[in-house]
Amino acid sequence: KADGLAAGKGVAVCKTRGEAIHAIKRAMVERAFGEAGRRIVIEERLVGQEVSILAVVDGRTIVTLEASQDHKAAYDGDTGPNTGGMGAYSPAPFATPELLDEIIQRVLVPTVHTLRKRGTEFRGVLYAGIMLTAQGPKVLEFNVRFGDPEAQPVLMRLKTDLFGLLMAAAEGRLAGLPELEWDPRAAVCVVMASQGYPGGYEKGRAIRGLERAARLPDTKVFHAGTARHGDQIVTDGGRVLGVTPPGADIAAAT
Repeated sequence: KADGLAAGKGVAVCKTRGEAIHAIKRAMVERAFGEAGRRIVIEERLVGQEVSILAVVDGRTIVTLEASQDHKAAYDGDTGPNTGGMGAYSPAPFATPELLDEIIQRVLVPTVHTLRKRGTEFRGVLYAGIMLTAQGPKVLEFNVRFGDPEAQPVLMRLKTDLFGLLMAAAEGRLAGLPELEWDPRAAVCVVMASQGYPGGYEKGRAIRGLERAARLPDTKVFHAGTARHGDQIVTDGGRVLGVTPPGADIAAAT
């Protein structure tokens, strides 16, 4: 992967030596990611189910949100190039309470504790991308923000006031909060992307149907790569919208 910011597109998950060489040439010779590809990082390829864990932290206390799963491949059937995420759903049925407890104890608690020991106490949203391998959970990445598109279905299901939760984290009061309340229904976020993404794509194309979508019960359309030109909303990025409806289960939401 490119050793720099590449808008979530700098990673190639390679199955063969040839794919790996092609990815290296694309980053370092063709400069597909600009300066981010001047150096690359080569890591072990992890195989398994991926789960996204979002936690709100106040430096000492960790409050985990319900698990979600996103899908990185650009096309159906987990095919095509890697992206920043083409959609996500919550809850993730395979993320059992036992698994979440293991991730909390093996990943989140040691991370938050080590940050405190180093004098860099963290307060905010800690996002861990976890791969569930045959050897157990392994960390793919950390972010210190809400993950996208995982945050959309997770926050759609959160009934507890988000502002109050974040203020409690900022003020070190998470330990005194009651348990979070959740909508038992599932939620699915489907990313609407520009044609050609994650490669080259055209900007400035008019988006229609937003008013009709806004009238759908409980459904939210999250804007990502959009802009306003006069009276029109137009495309202004690769991942344009995140359409997020609820449903009795994942299939119904889809």
